[in-house]
Amino acid sequence: MSMVDLGPQARIVARLAESVADERLTAATPCPDLAVRNLLGHILHLSVAFRDAARKDLGATTDTRPDAAVPDIGPGWCEDLPKALDDLADAWRDPAAWTGATRAGGVDLPGAVAGAVAAEELVVHGWDLARATGQPYEPDPAALEAAHGFLAAAADDPSRGDAPFGPVVSVPPTASLLDRTIGLSGRDPGWRP
Repeated sequence: MSMVDLGPQARIVARLAESVADERLTAATPCPDLAVRNLLGHILHLSVAFRDAARKDLGATTDTRPDAAVPDIGPGWCEDLPKALDDLADAWRDPAAWTGATRAGGVDLPGAVAGAVAAEELVVHGWDLARATGQPYEPDPAALEAAHGFLAAAADDPSRGDAPFGPVVSVPPTASLLDRTIGLSGRDPGWRP
């Protein structure tokens, strides 16, 4: 996995979040058991965790499994989330982030794999947020390629099981790269609230 600038995708996710009206915070998302507010909380927490993973600043943020608790947003989320997304992108612009070993979600990973996972999280959860809030979505092409590559490799891993992704949802090979990526993530590309 080569370096990917996560900045464009992070900005797309930040713009989606900025457009979420308060009344949409309790809406359902493609993530089972998560409302929009929980999805936003998850994006905030993963942004901090993957920022620290890039910096090799290992500790509580990188050791906590994503399913340890239902995430939520705090009162300052509108300011905190865009900053965390910017910090995540900045941290992964350092070539050293893509080398050596790091940790995210309590899992030890090579830096390049962690960077691919960060791209996948931003692309897939950007789609989740757009679908849940009725917004158009066009991910950054480089981040989408990285996300698809990571998920395609994970789909071929016999030890994958259902976590952290559900079973692959079959998508026609003629479907868009985004729909194929979403299917690999265990989501139905046709999901609607």
